[in-house]
This record gives sequence, C-alpha cells and structure tokens, in this order.
Amino acid sequence: MSRPHIERKRKDKQRKILDAARLVFCRKGFLAVTMQDIIDECGISRGGIYIYFASVDEVFLELMKQRNMEGLTQISNSVDAKTPFAEVLGEYLAKQKERLINFENSLFRAYCEYIFSKPKAAVHAFRDSQLMQLRGSVEAILRLGLAQGAIPKDSNVSKLAVHLIVVVDGLSILALGDALTECTVDAQFEILKNMIYGAK
Repeated sequence: MSRPHIERKRKDKQRKILDAARLVFCRKGFLAVTMQDIIDECGISRGGIYIYFASVDEVFLELMKQRNMEGLTQISNSVDAKTPFAEVLGEYLAKQKERLINFENSLFRAYCEYIFSKPKAAVHAFRDSQLMQLRGSVEAILRLGLAQGAIPKDSNVSKLAVHLIVVVDGLSILALGDALTECTVDAQFEILKNMIYGAK
C-alpha cells in the first residue's frame, strides 16, 4: 500500500471519529462525554480510537480546530471568488441564526462547559486562539465589503468585527438558557446589518 494511500486512510478514519464526536458533543455537551460514547457513535474499536486521540479533551480540541479551519477556508474561498459581500454576509449570518435557533445541534454548550471546567490558565491560549480565528474570519468578510464598496470606506473593520462577535455570543448565552426566540435573532441581525452598511 502506497504512503499517500495510507495517509488518506488515516485522515478518513480521523474524520470519521471527529464527525461522530461532533454528534456526541452536540447531544451531551462536554462534561458528560466519555471516550466510550465516541467509540459507540463511530463504531471504531477502543484501540483504533486511541491511535488518534488519548482523551476526550484531545478529541474536542481537534474538533474545534477542524471546525475553525473549515470556516476560514469557506470564507477565504468566497473572498477569493469575489462573491458579492451581501451574499457572504448573508450566508454567515444565516449560519449563525441556524446555530442559535437549533442550539441542540451546536457545539457552544460543549465549548462553554470545556472553558468553565478547566483552570483558567489551562484554557487561556485555547480561548484566545478561538477568538482570534473568529475575529479573523469576520474581519475578512468585512474587508470584502470594503473592497467592493458595499460598506463605507472609512469603516473601522476591527471594531465592527468585535461588535458582531459580542452580539452573536450574547445571543448564544440566551440560547444556552433557552431564552432566545427567532424574532430576537432577526431583530438583532437587522440592527447589525444596518450598522455594518452604514458604519463609520
């Protein structure tokens, strides 16, 4: 068997584990998940999983890393293809709305449980990395809007990105407490869009 074929099989198996783990983390959060849950979900033997991951923490961190890379790649592809800004921003907000409204299919609860169950120093770098990647994604979308003249040329992209992230995170907390409605999401996103298109 050739080396590229072996590597492809290895990546396919790792992807199978991560896809199964995503379902488990969405269903159970982080704290209630065991390696056995992930093993049961993906149907790979205990020994087979431990070749790739030594703990639930490792699986979760790799899953978050892969999710972020997929998001960045999708946004980069849209920017490179010069997709209209309104379409890119609309897609991004639609995905956020879908996540917020269907919170049981979201990793946010698992993310919160992970962050709050670990010593602050242990999660500091992880949390900052997540925020930096998210901010980079949102700024890339907004820079596309600047380049296409869809938002005012003197807009402060960094400030807008942080504001958008804070609003979405605030809505996520409401969703976590089962206190979020679709009307609230729509209203807040409309305010965000108005602010972005009229930004100074």
